[in-house]
Amino acid sequence: MFEWWVGWWVTKMALSARKAQTAGPGRWSDGRGLILSVKDSGRRSWLFRYTFDGRRREIGIGAFPEVALAEAREKAADLRRIVSAGRDPLQERDRPRGLAFREAAAQLIEHKRPGWRNAKHAAQWSSTLATYVYPRLGDRSVDAVTAHDVLEVLRPIWPTKPETASRVRQRIEAVIDYATTIGARSGENPARWRGHLANLLPKPTSIRHVRHHAAPDWREAPALYAAILSARGIAARALAFTMLTAARSGEVRGMTWGEVDLDSGLWIVPAERIKAKREHRIPLVPEALALLGEPREPGKLVFESSVKPGRPLSDMTLAAVLKRMDRGDLTVHGFRSTFRDWAGETTAHPREVIEHALAHQLKDKAEAAYARGDLLRKRRALMGDWAAYLTSGELVGAT
Repeated sequence: MFEWWVGWWVTKMALSARKAQTAGPGRWSDGRGLILSVKDSGRRSWLFRYTFDGRRREIGIGAFPEVALAEAREKAADLRRIVSAGRDPLQERDRPRGLAFREAAAQLIEHKRPGWRNAKHAAQWSSTLATYVYPRLGDRSVDAVTAHDVLEVLRPIWPTKPETASRVRQRIEAVIDYATTIGARSGENPARWRGHLANLLPKPTSIRHVRHHAAPDWREAPALYAAILSARGIAARALAFTMLTAARSGEVRGMTWGEVDLDSGLWIVPAERIKAKREHRIPLVPEALALLGEPREPGKLVFESSVKPGRPLSDMTLAAVLKRMDRGDLTVHGFRSTFRDWAGETTAHPREVIEHALAHQLKDKAEAAYARGDLLRKRRALMGDWAAYLTSGELVGAT
């Protein structure tokens, strides 16, 4: 009963936007330490009153109307959290400027760069932070960043770009964690999700529209493969080869003759060109070998661009083959899903053999620890069955 009465009283006494604009000289409380101070001159400013080490203190948090009532309440909430964490907001404010958020982010990127798989990661980090974070937080001392600041960055993009916004939040959190690790900041991370921002923002998965790679049904794969073979040009050959091997298009487009062992019928993709960062041996059935053309020097591309000699085909070039076939509804990457569905639904090949054929890492860590081989002999049989199915020229009716 007492708690209800206190809550009612705080609500009753809280300021309204109109009261903030029209209140006469004096101090007007909004509750929980937030005060609007109105001078005789009419100048209005916000104060936050709190107790620290047994002493009553006040700190200014901006002038009205530059700082509106809603923003003043958010700033007061941030200051209450600082007090609850055992820190004095005045001391935090008066502390000499420390490491700027932008500088902390640059340092973190340099520390992480050697562990990233390619240079794109650093570029993506830098681009994301420059676009969404630096305009508000770039020059802010990293030890002064509050939950209010983080929300100001995230709220404009959270409903419309949930995937991007989620990455932005994670990167802000990582920068602040880094700053805490090197002693440039103390206290809780205002960008953490669990138990914190999760209470203020909807889950990204609840608003994210997941888009899967459009894939042909496995029943139409033979007819589609025959149509690709009938198309002209090196891009069509590369596309057919991609379908036969169930490889990623980027691996096919970057394939060099030095990776091909014609005697053994193997394509050995080096670790640096594989998503899982492990060398991947792909058995080449006779149909795949026939698509390679005449052997050239080891460093030469197998599927070299005819428009830009010495350069690989672009992903758009492969997609263009499908568009010319009036199958622009499909994606090249979707061929891998077609292969996975066919193998899982129509064959008795073990799951781990199928996953190895796709160069997937097994999700079960215990299972992966024992799966040290690459099951090449079994995969050769699987890819032979796949080639036989693709070249059967039959369109299987739906069951």
